[in-house]
Amino acid sequence: MAFSPAFLDELNHRNPIEDVVGQYVALTRKGSNLFGLCPFHGEKTASFSVKPDKGIYYCFGCHKGGGAVNFIMEIENLPYPDAVRFLAKRAGIEVPEDNRDNSQYKKKERLWALCKESARFFNDQLKTPQAQEVRAYIVKRGLSNATVTRFGLGYAPNAWTALIDAMTAKGFTKQELLEAGLVLQHKEKGTFYDRFRNRLMFPIIDVRGNVIGFGGRVMDDSTPKYLNSPETIIFNKRRNLFAMNIVKKSKQGHIILTEGYMDAIALHQYGFDCAVASLGTSLTQEHADMLSKYTDEVVLTYDGDQAGQNATKRAIPMLEKTGLRVKILQMQGAKDPDEYLHKFGADRFQNLLNGCENQAEYRLRSLQRNFDLNNDEQKVEFAKQAAELISTYSTAVERELYGMRAAEMAGLSHDVMKQEIGRAFKRRTAMQKKAQDKKNLEIAAARQPHSREIRYDNLRSAIAEETVLKMLLRENALFEKTKEVKPQDFSVPMFAKAYEALYRVWSQEHSVGIYTLSEVLTPTEMAHMTEVIQRQDHPISEEAFADCLRVILTEARKMSGVDDLKALQEQMRKKKGYGGT
Repeated sequence: MAFSPAFLDELNHRNPIEDVVGQYVALTRKGSNLFGLCPFHGEKTASFSVKPDKGIYYCFGCHKGGGAVNFIMEIENLPYPDAVRFLAKRAGIEVPEDNRDNSQYKKKERLWALCKESARFFNDQLKTPQAQEVRAYIVKRGLSNATVTRFGLGYAPNAWTALIDAMTAKGFTKQELLEAGLVLQHKEKGTFYDRFRNRLMFPIIDVRGNVIGFGGRVMDDSTPKYLNSPETIIFNKRRNLFAMNIVKKSKQGHIILTEGYMDAIALHQYGFDCAVASLGTSLTQEHADMLSKYTDEVVLTYDGDQAGQNATKRAIPMLEKTGLRVKILQMQGAKDPDEYLHKFGADRFQNLLNGCENQAEYRLRSLQRNFDLNNDEQKVEFAKQAAELISTYSTAVERELYGMRAAEMAGLSHDVMKQEIGRAFKRRTAMQKKAQDKKNLEIAAARQPHSREIRYDNLRSAIAEETVLKMLLRENALFEKTKEVKPQDFSVPMFAKAYEALYRVWSQEHSVGIYTLSEVLTPTEMAHMTEVIQRQDHPISEEAFADCLRVILTEARKMSGVDDLKALQEQMRKKKGYGGT
């Protein structure tokens, strides 16, 4: 649906870009602008900027950008109308003529409500006589009543339609239960039955407090031991972490990443309110990006077996890519944090935390275990691989320190190891410089847009069109000087669309902003428009603005003349019998 300019103006006024983005990204002020780590791609150095005065965001790394509506479309994966409704709800304003029968956001709201009611149902069932076995299990695992309440634990009855009956009685449909992943449908009979039966239930809650799914631990010999909700429109296990809704408020200065729900819950019960767990999947880059919004340091507590070590090695580069400091906690005498806490208590675990290795030391020691350093050939190979590894460490201090450690491990002199690391570092630096030089050449060759979907066939006109649109958004009064220019005079189709939309709204309201373009431009086009707007160009005079208008009109006439000439030549060829006639 089309929203009125007046409503969109109010919507953007009530949703300052810095407040909207600030709910997802930790922003730091630098002058009049704000910067943070981009939520759309992994990075160590903040290249994501927010300009409150212009109402826009832009990432210099992945080149995504736009206004508040575009940000919500991207971060929440919503279509334009639903992103508008999302912001309207945030600001407490009513959407005019809001007919949401087919709204994706409305469907999400229904499923959030369904999952919340289901969590209440499971929690209530924990108090029934049928839940005696699961209550005994909770006591056996040492969980207090306060912990059960804090995490909203529950019980899924050992029945085929207990949840279906309870939720349909509350007005939810079986189709909604299916879409929320709470029921399954028999392939042949078409009947529905509860997905979770006779299980200890763990509600999965996102950072905004919405119940989005469940994990269930079986109470008998059934398999799998742990069952998670499937992927739905509200639940994506790659983008959510168990207990993140609690951990985001922690003041402990780091986040402990565990492998399972019970490990995270046990840590919370023992006073470590900074523990999260992945949702039945390995750590993903999306998880790493989420963690970087809430902390500067992550402690990995994966199991010490080979699978746990492999998971740790995979996780380290993903976490470091976002700029996080990574430490690895290794336990003796217990297979996981839950067991360790019950055996040795919180103080001993705190000592482990205080003494845990950083990722650099961990990786070096892990490499050492692969070699017999009493064997000369293996010693040489260890030195080569250690040098390659240490050459990746970002600071000279780290390379010096761990170079000494590697030399001691191999029984070599520090000078020899330092030379080997130096050669590896030079090779790596040369490769990086070559890659950067190639990138610089590409940038130098490109005033062209980053996206291949947008092309500047007439570079002179396109640059003038950029300037005109930027100036019009900055000074709406300049529309009075553009009456001779028509959308068809623009050489870039997206600029033609933008100009047409802006002029139409200005003619009615005499006020426009970038939010006017959110409905008419695609996300890719909007990102490019934002890049154009945010460039730190020198102030442009009205004379320069008029020159740009003349360039647009001149180039349009040239192109029109070329087209006329081509048409005339084609007619002449046909008259003379050329062109295959």
